[in-house]
Amino acid sequence: MIHGSIALIEDACTSCMICARECPTWCITLTSHMEQMVPAPGARPRTHNVLDTFTIDWALCMYCGVCIEQCPTDALEWAGAHVAPASSLAELAHGREQLGGGGA
Repeated sequence: MIHGSIALIEDACTSCMICARECPTWCITLTSHMEQMVPAPGARPRTHNVLDTFTIDWALCMYCGVCIEQCPTDALEWAGAHVAPASSLAELAHGREQLGGGGA
């Protein structure tokens, strides 16, 4: 597989933040919030994380793949295309829309 950009599989992401913590350049940022799930009748209520934002700053990323290897839910994968050049550093910070995760 070509080590180009990294794609987010948003449905698989549990907002555990392992990718952000393990990244050697700290190029990944994410935010989430807790929501309460309504389980089957008689079961205790449970909470789970809901992903709000997920950003990779390609100006900092060194394309090592540590985030992909460490993700316990396989929510990150190599995408074949390289990241396109940009005219400013701010344009190299890609959010959920550019990473293939869609938007909310």
